[in-house]
Amino acid sequence: MEDQDGAEICFPQLLNASCRKPNLSQTKDGLLYFLLYFIFSVFTVALNLLVIISLHTPTNLLILSLAVSDFLFGLVITPLRAHVLTNCWFLGDLICSLYIYVSSIILGASIGNMILISVDRYVAICEPLHYPTRVTVTRVKMCVCMCWTCSVVYNGLILKDFLTEPGRYRPCYGRCAGGADDISGIIDNVLSSLAPVAVIVILYMRVFVTAVAQARAMRSHVAAVTHQPSGNIMTKKSELKAARTLGVVVVVYLICFCPFFSCAFVPDTADGDLYNIGFMLLHISPCLNPVIYALFYPWFRKAIRLIFSLQILQPGSCETNML
Repeated sequence: MEDQDGAEICFPQLLNASCRKPNLSQTKDGLLYFLLYFIFSVFTVALNLLVIISLHTPTNLLILSLAVSDFLFGLVITPLRAHVLTNCWFLGDLICSLYIYVSSIILGASIGNMILISVDRYVAICEPLHYPTRVTVTRVKMCVCMCWTCSVVYNGLILKDFLTEPGRYRPCYGRCAGGADDISGIIDNVLSSLAPVAVIVILYMRVFVTAVAQARAMRSHVAAVTHQPSGNIMTKKSELKAARTLGVVVVVYLICFCPFFSCAFVPDTADGDLYNIGFMLLHISPCLNPVIYALFYPWFRKAIRLIFSLQILQPGSCETNML
């Protein structure tokens, strides 16, 4: 019996202090989860690398920043999540604290990028006359840098105790678990989930209402004239299409994002089925974004053809017109 109990815990030599092995360890379900996370990781890294290679313009800088956070998500978070889910944690408390800190930075930057994309589309659709002066390449670069810097600083403050004292919130040896005190946890739940979702939803509701009104106005204008649509109308159509595409990205992100973060407000869900399903949806989102770009953006499909045909290696390829 002792040998059997020892085989079911992570550190048999620490019988009273060791965690039990994860329920998914050495089971068919565990192997399935591991394979799924491996597939998510490979596709997320590969597809977002294609996006990173392809991009330029203010809106695309935001997409580039989102692609970088998605790329890092697939490269860092997904593989280690598969390890945590199906194995005991043998990498030590320091690596655990760094893993949770880096994961929090990447998630925070991803949420920040979604807010910036929503703001960008809000200004482009709701205040189009001010867009060229308010949304410049320099300002977008500054906003992206601030997004990543704020994520680094904010998560450093929230996880300060955990980083200075690795293993503080570890329930037993063999598990990687982060945490914060009650007040910090409540603040973090509000600032990292409720507030961003509220801002994104409000901005895109305004964008949707304005976009519908503009689309009706354009149809009426085109029906009233016999000649080809003016350049101004074509520009509006382009902005509406960009808003629609990025709106799909935002909606898909929220669908994948909300179940995981809702677990923070439901007691006793940590490591449960709801938590695992929510975490898996969170890992699907970075993999879906490049697929959405491929479906809606002709320039991205053209960029993929240039990359896979190796024309990107030819001199002057950076000057290729992607539109």
